[in-house]
Amino acid sequence: MPSFSFIHAADLHLGSPFQGLALKDAAVASVFVEASRKAFSTLVGLAIEKRVDFFVIAGDIYDGDWKDNKIGLFFNREMARLERAGIPVYLLRGNHDAASVITKTITLPPNVHEFPTGKPGSVRLDALKVALHGQGFAERSANDNLAIAYPAPVSGWFNIGILHTSLTGREPHAPYAPCSVDDLRSRGYDYWALGHVHDFEVVARDPLVIFPGNLQGRNIRERGAKGAVLVTVEDGHIEHERIIVDEARFAQADIVVDPEDDLAAILRRVEQAVQALADGMEGRMTALRVRISGVTPLHGAIAANRQQWRDEVEAACHRVHEDIWLEKLELRLEPLPEKSVDADGALDLRQLLAEHAGDADVVAEASRLIDEIAVRLPGGLGATEIPLGDSIEILIEEARQLLLARGQGAG
Repeated sequence: MPSFSFIHAADLHLGSPFQGLALKDAAVASVFVEASRKAFSTLVGLAIEKRVDFFVIAGDIYDGDWKDNKIGLFFNREMARLERAGIPVYLLRGNHDAASVITKTITLPPNVHEFPTGKPGSVRLDALKVALHGQGFAERSANDNLAIAYPAPVSGWFNIGILHTSLTGREPHAPYAPCSVDDLRSRGYDYWALGHVHDFEVVARDPLVIFPGNLQGRNIRERGAKGAVLVTVEDGHIEHERIIVDEARFAQADIVVDPEDDLAAILRRVEQAVQALADGMEGRMTALRVRISGVTPLHGAIAANRQQWRDEVEAACHRVHEDIWLEKLELRLEPLPEKSVDADGALDLRQLLAEHAGDADVVAEASRLIDEIAVRLPGGLGATEIPLGDSIEILIEEARQLLLARGQGAG
């Protein structure tokens, strides 16, 4: 069997609007929008530099239907670069760019081969003795197990299965084209190039089953380095190497304060945590969520003046590095324990809130209020999985903190 190499990428999400960031800072959002394109251009350049034999994209090239042809023209330009380098591309559609979702088209170069959506298809690369098998999504929702219908392997060749799938489930990703590793293994292929899950994961090694993750983080849940996978096959032996190409990142810093800490001490803790992150940025802009927890007598003052504290924390970030932007300040602070308990029948607000923590009626009412707010959000933000940027549990906890702070002030 000849030796060869290929790039396995997925979840480019070209055209992702980064709406959450745009509401907070349009300039930062524009950096992340451009980062998605730069990351893909970098990956194409590396494919050309490394002289790979072919390029695989396992779905979600686009984030959804195009507002205009700019995204299509960008992708065409990058495919043309690969065409001139003699590198064929094999791709399929995922849930974000299913055949029913994308209504506009741009004619792509002849090196681009798309797998069918109605049934699995195969492509043979005779010179390499490689067979690729795949099926894209016709509709945004794909509830069937597509893998079990993939064709038998070509005997004596290196067989690659390409599939956009959640496997048996990968939170918080929706369950698309569900299947098990045993389903994949039953096809007898040598490598499975998966897409849909945005975290890099080597799912199995016999055969090698890999999620490369997306090329560029899109929100705070997609933290850390992002990229694709370079796969090399020599004498039937498979090696894989992760290639990092992201241009901007999301990160989170967790700070625990002590009761003795004053404002200056808390900000020094923030700077120390941010410095540790900045050392690994390598020139990338970073959207940072800062979570501060612990017991402090400043609890009430901080909760009652959240915006002022947010500005102080953002200033601390900028004192460390100009390209670290505060995505959100998340407070998980608790007041000092009370030294005595009133016996005059006064309402114990902290006890009352503790008794109703996790109450189903509270969660239901919060959900109802969030739904009311979501429909009024601009730019389609209300249609996202988490329209207010955080889970119901986090929003309820923030409300609890604010009530405690106001209760202390009233006392």
